[in-house]
Amino acid sequence: MLIMNAKKKAHAPMPQKAYLNPYYAGFMLGITLLLSYLLLGTGLGASSGVARLGAALELTVAPVRTLASDYFGLWGQTPLRYYLVYMLVGVFFGGLISALLANRCKITIERGAACAPEKRLLFALTGGFLAGFASRLANGCTSGQALSGSAVLLVGSLLFLICIFVGGFATAWFVRRQWDD
Repeated sequence: MLIMNAKKKAHAPMPQKAYLNPYYAGFMLGITLLLSYLLLGTGLGASSGVARLGAALELTVAPVRTLASDYFGLWGQTPLRYYLVYMLVGVFFGGLISALLANRCKITIERGAACAPEKRLLFALTGGFLAGFASRLANGCTSGQALSGSAVLLVGSLLFLICIFVGGFATAWFVRRQWDD
């Protein structure tokens, strides 16, 4: 794709920067997790931040109902005053800034040739809803379970990781034809 300047002359698009070395990124994620345990006394996760954003939204619409709720009511009048809310916001904006700086920010639908865009969006929305519902039902998300739990060698977290990979490979076998011609 060519980009047009103000004088209508075409020039080549800005080159994308290389991805960060995955070993370095993994090391930095490990340092972040270690600092989280040392400074906060707890690990990383994301689903609590999303749930607390939902509580804050409901609190603005129906405060009496929200505070009386067995689920949202426990967080009181200030559900956003929690470290995972700040982490969630930081991860979102950090990723966005990183994508903008590396020229990797464009709106697109990643899909295979055999999958219509509407079908791909429906699959993504359904999968996201199921993952979000399950994470709140389990009182934690996959990142919290996989990163934080396995970092302290919890047997349940290690088994969870194995099941996630086996489930991912099994699911990929069933849906791979969506990506083929």
